[in-house]
Amino acid sequence: MSNDSVDKLVIFLAKRDGIDKLVKTFQYLSKLFHWHTESTQPGLAHRAKQWEVASGLSRKAFRTGRFLTGFNALRRNPGPTPTFRFLSVLSNAGEMVYFFFDHFLWVSRIGVLDPQLAKKMSFISAFGEAFGYIFFIISDFILIREGIEAERRIVGSMEKSKEGNEMIGKIRGDRVMRLMAVAANLADLVIAVADVEPNPFCNHAVTLGISGLVSAWAGWYRNWPS
Repeated sequence: MSNDSVDKLVIFLAKRDGIDKLVKTFQYLSKLFHWHTESTQPGLAHRAKQWEVASGLSRKAFRTGRFLTGFNALRRNPGPTPTFRFLSVLSNAGEMVYFFFDHFLWVSRIGVLDPQLAKKMSFISAFGEAFGYIFFIISDFILIREGIEAERRIVGSMEKSKEGNEMIGKIRGDRVMRLMAVAANLADLVIAVADVEPNPFCNHAVTLGISGLVSAWAGWYRNWPS
């Protein structure tokens, strides 16, 4: 591994989101491994399940206070237009509900609060998560469409130039990041629906495992130092 790659890894793991994506990878890889070995190697499956549970609980600890980021996002950049401000309020409100009630879910599962609260807290947290992600996805698709239209205008109105190429490069770079965000949010939406409205597809170990890894690796890509 080159020195540059090592430096980027150090920077990545110094971020709270970087650690979260790494531990999320452990969590959902162990879920898939548990599913794969459950019937053939019960001992290994049990260890994988313990790793999955421990990873999930540790991620909740890392997210302590994370709900405040929604307030900060609304304060710093509520949106360029009334439509985007409205979508921003809805998406960040859902995310704040998710992270806030996730605290109570965490302390219920570790036995500080009544463990019977865990199911209710999980539902409220997942509902807020699903609600918020829907509006994050809508916002990103609108911005992707606007970026495509802006790129077409630049291509149609300017001859090839350094400035034009730089603008197009920025638009395309932003598009890739937004597509990664959409992928992560869609994957997390599937996981949230599994809690809000349990069903055979969303609650299957393979669906949850793949969704978790898609979310983790899309987030990894977005947070990796450029």
